Amino acid sequence: MSWTDERIDQLKAMWERGLTASQIADELGGVSRNAVIGKAHRLGLQSRPSPVKANEVPKKAAPPARKPAPEAEAPKPAAPVQHAAPTPVRPAAPAPVSAAPAAEAPAAPQPRIISVGPGGFLRQGPGDQQAPIPPAPPRRLVPAKPSPDIAGKTSLLDLTERICKWPMGHPGEPDFHFCGEAVNPGFPYCVEHCGRAYQAQLPRGTRRPPPPLPFGGPRVR
Repeated sequence: MSWTDERIDQLKAMWERGLTASQIADELGGVSRNAVIGKAHRLGLQSRPSPVKANEVPKKAAPPARKPAPEAEAPKPAAPVQHAAPTPVRPAAPAPVSAAPAAEAPAAPQPRIISVGPGGFLRQGPGDQQAPIPPAPPRRLVPAKPSPDIAGKTSLLDLTERICKWPMGHPGEPDFHFCGEAVNPGFPYCVEHCGRAYQAQLPRGTRRPPPPLPFGGPRVR
């Protein structure tokens, strides 16, 4: 709602009468308390002191008056005490001595608490721990004896860059070994086995056709 001249005059009049900003906002209608304070500040109206003083200490309520304590009554005189004749004291009878001492009751067994860990396994308690098992003595490794069929022949462990690696026999046979002769320089085999491994390719016209497959199967070209 806009501030018209009429509403501004009403604001000034109620401000001078000492009404609060909330009361002025209710009388004008359509404005809030903060809008009234802001408009009064822009109009330059005289500011009013706050009803609450900064240095004022709130007064404490006076403590309730105490009721007077009732006067203590005067003590009454004690009645005379009459002394009776002394009564003779009889000696107490001795307690009977039992023939056999009472048997002690057996102690109740303590409940055993077992903790179940994740996965369902039972954890050991302090009394369930076993002594560590001593480690087994180290085994003595005995090298395997070479087969008598390859005695004096070149095995897989004897191969070097200077030895011919041409296999002799089938790997599953007990006498399987390698050639063991000196290699042809630049080749992994000796001169004899290089002649078998590397063969010159014949011209295309002089090549022989490959033999037919068994049972008349198709040829792979």
